[in-house]
Amino acid sequence: MFDDLANLFYPKICSCCNAELARNENIVCTSCLYDLPLTNFHLQQDNPVKKTFYGRAPVAQATSLLFFRKKGKVQELIHNLKYRGHEEIGGFLGEWMGNLLLESGNYNNINSVIPVPVHRRKLKLRGYNQVTLFGEKIASILNAEFRSDVLVKKSATETQTLKSRLSRWGNMEEIFVLENPAGMENKHILLVDDIITTGATLEACINKLHTINGVKVSLATMAFTN
Repeated sequence: MFDDLANLFYPKICSCCNAELARNENIVCTSCLYDLPLTNFHLQQDNPVKKTFYGRAPVAQATSLLFFRKKGKVQELIHNLKYRGHEEIGGFLGEWMGNLLLESGNYNNINSVIPVPVHRRKLKLRGYNQVTLFGEKIASILNAEFRSDVLVKKSATETQTLKSRLSRWGNMEEIFVLENPAGMENKHILLVDDIITTGATLEACINKLHTINGVKVSLATMAFTN
């Protein structure tokens, strides 16, 4: 009864189209859910995400859940997560991704899930790292540990959206540090992030993690931009 009254005054809306959600719907309405463009990269060994890092950084497995298209539903979903306080979207996408990874069988030997970190200034401003719940859900499903204390962003950077690949790489170099690498030796790490564009941020993080002895790094992101 209380939930019914709450929904009457504060109806839950779809994070893609803003339509009111039905009782059995969560985060995304059924119509939008079926319209979201799945990549199915988790079923392909040499997929576009993995190819992004050929010759740049060693990656064992790599995948993205959705295709990101400007002015599309995935953009609305990610923008609600990153800029409008809807942290729960990360958990929704993480559960979806985690189950796909588990079913594929290619990610069953993951030991640790590590999120791409945000600078403390941005963390204070936003109140959360948008990939934390995403990573926590995946870690839970894969029976892996979630570690947000290993990789740290030591300096704030300008937005990377309009920068070239070369300038992005230059901006990313040396801004990530390892703070608690003890015990991470010889582990298979799943690095998680929101969107892959040029891959510069992930490249810097992968190469930093590979300074730990014997580690193997795989990737999983919410979305991929062609």
